[in-house]
Amino acid sequence: MTLQQLNYVIVISETGSMNKAAELLYIAQPSLTSAVKELEKEIGITIFNRSGRGVTLTADGEEFLTYARQVYQQYESLKQKYTGGNVRKKFGVSAQHYSFAVEAFVTMVRQFGTADYDFAIRETKTAEVIDDVKNLKSEIGVLYLSDFNRQIMTKLFHADHLEFHSLIKCRPCVYLWKGHPLAERKSVSISELVEYPCLTFEQGDKSSFYYAEEIFSTGELSRVIRACDRSTMLNLMKGLDGYTFCSGIICGELNGPEYTALPIEGESDLMEIGYITRKNAVPTELGKAYVEELKAILFTQG
Repeated sequence: MTLQQLNYVIVISETGSMNKAAELLYIAQPSLTSAVKELEKEIGITIFNRSGRGVTLTADGEEFLTYARQVYQQYESLKQKYTGGNVRKKFGVSAQHYSFAVEAFVTMVRQFGTADYDFAIRETKTAEVIDDVKNLKSEIGVLYLSDFNRQIMTKLFHADHLEFHSLIKCRPCVYLWKGHPLAERKSVSISELVEYPCLTFEQGDKSSFYYAEEIFSTGELSRVIRACDRSTMLNLMKGLDGYTFCSGIICGELNGPEYTALPIEGESDLMEIGYITRKNAVPTELGKAYVEELKAILFTQG
């Protein structure tokens, strides 16, 4: 087993294609396939399922990839520290659809610059936030807990060797555009929202009530529209007088001034916003800086 083979497996898993991985690695596709087969033979497992549509990780492959990422990440850190080479440091964040998570990322990137770093931010489904941190694709995952999902999510974190770090607790709000019939209110009740479509972020194949980004169950609402990204969500708010539930901590600079968050009358449940990391992982300089930017935004607006 070599570091080169570990890198091959990581790149193949990220592209889902032997051909694309070979192009990125500047290696002939047959040579790449041969190297992976030799590794599989050596360790006694099948890492990838192969089909005409590409490659996917087997269950054994997913476990192997977790360790491969850790080893290769440590190798890159050692190379950077002791050889003075031009290895670009990598830093990734995965998050539920929060504008404040993006705002913190923007501020952090401005602080360090892009000359020596490879940055990635992924606004994605809850299950993928967890998987990204579990598999070391991202160092930090931003999400929330509530009384409704806490027990299940905590069990998932424990099973995946993840830790949840609490940042702030806040009361949920309704998020809508300023032209909405209820936008001029100081607060709204759930009953007043019934005649308008509730917008929710789609959670994909692993869909579960516990993965929902909205603190209230949409199962009890008759008008629900699912969207995949924040831009579409904002367009639906304007076009259909839709609304969604949020933390009330928003970034007007990124979302624009046409949207507002209103308190929900009589609501006592709290959203606990925080971030997950690998258990006992030593935070990088970039990770520390990102968390500090998150705290600055949340404590100012929260």
